[in-house]
Amino acid sequence: MKKFILGLIIGILLPVVGAYLYLSTGRIPVATNSAPLPFEEKIAHMALSARMHKEMPKDSTVPADEPNLIQGAHLYVENCAFCHGLPNQPTTNAAKGMFPLPPQLFSHDEMVTDDPVGATYWKIANGIRLTGMPGFGEMLSPTQMWQISQLLKNADKLPSGVQSSLVSSAPVPLPQPTPPQQPQKPKK
Repeated sequence: MKKFILGLIIGILLPVVGAYLYLSTGRIPVATNSAPLPFEEKIAHMALSARMHKEMPKDSTVPADEPNLIQGAHLYVENCAFCHGLPNQPTTNAAKGMFPLPPQLFSHDEMVTDDPVGATYWKIANGIRLTGMPGFGEMLSPTQMWQISQLLKNADKLPSGVQSSLVSSAPVPLPQPTPPQQPQKPKK
């Protein structure tokens, strides 16, 4: 019986010590350009999906009418476009430096129009840990978060007025600063 208990203790202790050494010696990839760990994406998506489906609201309290979509467009540009992009625009430099890469929500490959509107609302309100996606529940009102959620739910069929709101309220890129010129030494 002593050998069994000793084997059980070693069997539990060895993986814990091994994991500690793996983490504490800097072997785990933590840079945004590092390759993901095996099963990292699968585990993260599984945990996120289970939690979100348990907590997300089922129905929106805000209709997907043009005034709400226009307000959602303004809020999206102000709070989301920096990472998630705008229609027909290249991926932002900030997004390129993140891991995992934030989905470009107006790209036809990454739209969330198939997701329940409550799932998008949950992500906006709560954020997603270890992705750079902040939770806006403390910064935006529930109505504002629903307006953004409705905008993204209907991103593939937005009225022209809403589309122009996304473009017209987009921040204008700042001109690149000119490098300072070196003062010229007077000629003798």
